[in-house]
Amino acid sequence: MDFDLSGDQVALRDAARAFLDEECPPARIRTVYSSAAGWDPDLWSAMVELGWLGVALSEAHGGLGLGTVELAVLLEQSGRHLVPVPFLPTVVALEVARSSGADSVVVELLRGRSACLGWSVTPTAVRADGTTLTGRTDPVGFASIADLALVVANEADGDAVYLVDLEAVGRPGVEPAMDLSRPVSWLHFDATPAERLGGSALAARLTDLAATATAVEMLGAASVALELAVEYAKDRVQFGRPIGSFQAVKHRCADMLVDVEGIRSSAYWAAWCFGADDPDRSIAASTAKTWAGDASKRVMASALQVHGGVGFTWEHDLHLYLKRSQLDQVSFGDAAWHRARLGRMLRAKLDAGISVL
Repeated sequence: MDFDLSGDQVALRDAARAFLDEECPPARIRTVYSSAAGWDPDLWSAMVELGWLGVALSEAHGGLGLGTVELAVLLEQSGRHLVPVPFLPTVVALEVARSSGADSVVVELLRGRSACLGWSVTPTAVRADGTTLTGRTDPVGFASIADLALVVANEADGDAVYLVDLEAVGRPGVEPAMDLSRPVSWLHFDATPAERLGGSALAARLTDLAATATAVEMLGAASVALELAVEYAKDRVQFGRPIGSFQAVKHRCADMLVDVEGIRSSAYWAAWCFGADDPDRSIAASTAKTWAGDASKRVMASALQVHGGVGFTWEHDLHLYLKRSQLDQVSFGDAAWHRARLGRMLRAKLDAGISVL
């Protein structure tokens, strides 16, 4: 069986990478760091114009009619370039809105309105009564500039997904954060008006896709960290030899490659499962988030070790990827949370007499 990207998917990857190489180099990220806006509206407009938001939507819904693997291709490139725009939360919101039949929301988002995702590792952090929300989510990226929020809230009989119009109720302020390429906020609700989009099945769908998308973005960032470490090991000379010739450095870089390819395999498997509506979609999503969360942490630590002190400095790009990955590792559930979720899902299969292999 061939697990490589198709010719069309490779062409999409190369085109996306060329576009972001030109429009979102590290210098542009640093400009966003120093700006009061906290994001790049011009880059967002360009991505909307290219149709990236609708890559996984059918043509009937105004999309490009491709699929979730193609979306993963774009998300990997957005992770490689640390895009300071709400691409990930908005494409997840689009898919969830489409699944719920909220066609008017799909149209709004495809036109360039942005979304954020309110989620919490604690099931009862946000409670819902059918028309309002009360409580506080985990930290939310881009909430301070988003137009809409999709929020997973707890009802009496389980989770549900609600839509909040942040333009109407007010956007939250920006909280201090290490990753300055995206504003991070808390979403606080106090009997806040909200529209119910769906129940537990839709909440699980949002969790699966958000976890998968975050794992793919971590793949992009980890790939760049590996490349930076390898190039530095070739160029940095110590004791008259490139440090990459030393066995300890070779082994560390080899371990990083194993971790990056592990993220790639699990993340793209999860993306494929979601697009194919595979019954093991949730298992694949939690597997990808577990592996990506642990492996990206190891890759970033090893890249810093290879670089030595220079990797910690403001002048080097490596710390940009480190900071982005640290929040991604805990967003939509960290590795420990997803291991526990995997255990519950696999136990349920065993209790039903279904093989877990």
